[in-house]
Amino acid sequence: MFSFFRKKSPAPVQPTVAAAPAPQTQPEIQQEPTPERLPEAVPAPTRSSWIDKLKAGLRKTGASIATVFTGTQIDDALYEDLEAALLMADTGVKATEHLLQDLKRRVKDSKTTDPAAVKVLLVESLTSLLTPLQKPLVIGRFKPTVIMVAGVNGAGKTTSIGKLTRHLAASNASVLLAAADTFRAAAREQLSVWADRTAVDIISQDGGDPAAVAFDAVSAGKARGRDVVLVDTAGRLPTQLHLMEELKKIKRVVQKTGPSSDSALPATGTEASSLPPHEVLLVIDGNTGQNALTQVKAFDDALGLTGLIVTKLDGTAKGGVLAAIARERPIPVYFIGVGEKLEDLETFNAREFAQALLA
Repeated sequence: MFSFFRKKSPAPVQPTVAAAPAPQTQPEIQQEPTPERLPEAVPAPTRSSWIDKLKAGLRKTGASIATVFTGTQIDDALYEDLEAALLMADTGVKATEHLLQDLKRRVKDSKTTDPAAVKVLLVESLTSLLTPLQKPLVIGRFKPTVIMVAGVNGAGKTTSIGKLTRHLAASNASVLLAAADTFRAAAREQLSVWADRTAVDIISQDGGDPAAVAFDAVSAGKARGRDVVLVDTAGRLPTQLHLMEELKKIKRVVQKTGPSSDSALPATGTEASSLPPHEVLLVIDGNTGQNALTQVKAFDDALGLTGLIVTKLDGTAKGGVLAAIARERPIPVYFIGVGEKLEDLETFNAREFAQALLA
C-alpha cells in the first residue's frame, strides 16, 4: 500500500511509499509490465525549497500578523490587533476565538512577558489546531482505489488531478483517468494533456453522460488491473442544485460497479467499505477566503468528503481559511499547491504550514 505523508527532513518531493495499517505481510503493488509507459524521472526540488515557496506565497499574511508583535508589552491592545489580523487572514470568527483563548492560556502558563515570544506560542497554537487535518492519503488497500474529484470552476481541479497523477505514477502506482467532465471539451483536452505528460491511460467520451463515463472507467480499471482510477467531474457551484445532484448520481453509479478487491481485510463483511469511490476529494482555491469553507460544507453534505486539496497558495492567498476548516469542518487536507508546475503540489504538514503562515 502507499501512504503519502510529510517528511521531517529535506527530501525529494515524490511521496514515500509506506505500509498502511495491518497486516504486515501486505504484498506490494507490482509495477506495470510496460516500462515504456512510465514517465521519465524528473529531478524534483527538495522539501525545504518547496517550503520556501509556501512561505513566499503566504508572506503577505505573515507580514501583517508579524506587525502585531513589534510592541513592548503584552496587553489587551496586542490581542485586539492580533484578532483583527487573524480575521483579515480569513481564519473566521470561531477559529480566531479559539486561537486567542488557547494563546492566552499558553502565555499564562509560560509566564512570558516578551511580545516576540507570543508569536512562537501562536505557531504552537495554530499547529495544534491544524494537526487533525494532517492525515495521509492511503493508496493500495483496494484495487483499484477509486478517487472522485470535485470542485468549483477555476479552483484548479483538473490541474490538481494531473499533479496527483504524477505523485502516484512516481510511486509506481498504475493510474487510469476518467474524463467525466463531458460537457466542457476543454476539460477533456486538458486532462488528455496531463495523461500524455504522465504516461497514463484515459477514458473519455464526447458529450456522453458523466456517470456513464465514470462507470466505464472504474470497470476498465478493474479489468486492466489498475491501482488507481481518478475520476474528474465538471466544475460547479454548490448553489447549482441540479449539478450537485449530478455529482450524487456519479457517486451512486460508480458504486454499482461493485466492491473493489480488498487484500487488507477478510472477505466477509467488507462489501460496504470496499464500494467505490473510496476517496471523494474537493479541490478548493486558497484565495477564496471564507467562501472556501462554504464550499467544503456544501460538498461534504452532498457527497461525504474524505479529503481536500488546497491550491493557489502562491502569492495572494491569505491561508487562514485552513484554520476555519479545522475548527468547523475538519476534513483532512491531503495536498496543498503553490504553483502550476507538476512538483508544486505537496503533502500537507500542520507545523510547516503554521510556520509559513506566521513567518
